[in-house]
Amino acid sequence: MSAKEFNHVFGPVPSRRLGRSLGVDLVAYKTCSYDCVYCQLGRTTCKTTDRKEYVPVSEVLREVERKIESNVQADFITLSGSGEPTLHAGCGEIIQGIKKMTQIPVAVLTNGSLLWDPSVREDLLSADLVIPSLDAGESEIFIEVNQPDPSIDFNRMINGLIDFGASFKGQVWLEVFLLGGMTALEDEATKIAAQVQKIHLDRIQLNTVARPPAYDKALAVPEAEMSRLAKLFGDKAEVVADFGGVHEDKDFSVRREDVLDLLERRPCTLDDVSISLGIHRNEAVKHLNNLLKQSVVTAEQMGGKLFYVCSRR
Repeated sequence: MSAKEFNHVFGPVPSRRLGRSLGVDLVAYKTCSYDCVYCQLGRTTCKTTDRKEYVPVSEVLREVERKIESNVQADFITLSGSGEPTLHAGCGEIIQGIKKMTQIPVAVLTNGSLLWDPSVREDLLSADLVIPSLDAGESEIFIEVNQPDPSIDFNRMINGLIDFGASFKGQVWLEVFLLGGMTALEDEATKIAAQVQKIHLDRIQLNTVARPPAYDKALAVPEAEMSRLAKLFGDKAEVVADFGGVHEDKDFSVRREDVLDLLERRPCTLDDVSISLGIHRNEAVKHLNNLLKQSVVTAEQMGGKLFYVCSRR
């Protein structure tokens, strides 16, 4: 089974936090309960809180099984991908199914918006690691940064994080995304830190913009400022923003040169790179970010779309 024949499983791709991460995509592209201004995959096209079987559970588990049978080398099998994984009503069944196949730990990357729902918390109990997000300390900034589905109340979302942290037996690492001129202000960061103190956590991971975001108003925070703000969050806090590291080509299913060869022929969007090379958008994003940092590629807005242009000659 070639990489192009995997519809729901991708990678492994290199992750700063999870090492080699075998991704499992459970919803259609940009199906999410938020439309975060900083999202590296672009703007949400289907904003919803409806939980249903977006893709067949049996298909997902079959693909994971084939990857495992191919002796894939992965540090985590990660429910993540192109949208919010907890929107899939069968995510608990999928986690349990994966756990029966392999000793590779299962992680879930979630925005945390649905953890107020007892059925969602129950679905995640079999995971080894859950990484939810919290990007604001009060309702007004929450709406500005995360642009949630109107049915999502800030206080209920916070209480969901508190209830999940109290009941989950695995590891909980909370991601806090800080934005220049918005949440990286001292007062706003302090408000977030106060909410964080209410939640039982193993780690607090501070991040900022490292790739072209969905909205231009999402601004990166300098490394020194991130380190200063981290002190507000206590001893469990660490800065995980990617300020420079470039992954080795061997960590990807396609090579750096394959992406450059494509961009030398014509400017491409993220989707163009993903489709042309038969790789998941998450892997394409990581390649493009590294090429931007190496200054061999630039990102330019054309006709309302973000194109990546090769500057190598």
